[in-house]
Amino acid sequence: MIRLGVNIDHVATIRQARGADEPDPVWAAVEAELGGADTITFHLREDRRHVSDRDAEVLRRTVAGRLNMEMSSDAGIVRIALRLKPHQCTLVPERRQEVTTEGGLNVVAHAARLRGVVRRLRGAGIEVSAFIEPDAAQVRAAAKCGFNAIELWTGGYAHARTRAQTERALRSLGEAIDVAHESGLVVHAGHGLTYRNVDAVAALAGFTEFNIGHSIVARSVFVGMREAVREMKRLLDRASQHHVAIVDAEDLLGHNG
Repeated sequence: MIRLGVNIDHVATIRQARGADEPDPVWAAVEAELGGADTITFHLREDRRHVSDRDAEVLRRTVAGRLNMEMSSDAGIVRIALRLKPHQCTLVPERRQEVTTEGGLNVVAHAARLRGVVRRLRGAGIEVSAFIEPDAAQVRAAAKCGFNAIELWTGGYAHARTRAQTERALRSLGEAIDVAHESGLVVHAGHGLTYRNVDAVAALAGFTEFNIGHSIVARSVFVGMREAVREMKRLLDRASQHHVAIVDAEDLLGHNG
């Protein structure tokens, strides 16, 4: 069964918009777990634009299931991760001007630095994942750096505007999954996935977990966090019953609407 990781960053974003103390992302995490979330994901950015150090500390003490900390390879953030010891750390690129994480980490270019960070985190008993684009060279570089897992950036699929672009994106994801499994990596996915578009990606065989944030938080405004998570879980479960290997993308898109 595919795990669902719920990213609670955007709950903190709403709070920070008013400089208030609500809504509380920790409360959102509890509600998400009650709705069936398998993992709670948060991104502790260097500029602390949404999730704070206090949030991270309380999340570590509160979350009953898996806790996934998205993070840069900054030395100060690494020290915090080593102290918190979440179940997993996902290394992501981080730029101050971006609204959200766009694109994957360039493991090929930064392998020497990342190898040391991965070694320290894994030495503390933390699983380590790389958020990368579905590119064979990046997948193999992640394996060589010692990552346990990768999270494939699904933005190419989510932002596709034509059927041809969608088909190419799905094929790239399927091929990256195969390379990852050949390299001994666990495969996760995330970015831009919504209730409307998740079916075709979740139908690809080989994913262990999907990390979804904005769409679930947006849906929770209308139905509550528990129900929003339940709805996404149902979609993932339904899609996983129709797993396919490297896809005939046109057939897959036709099956899923």
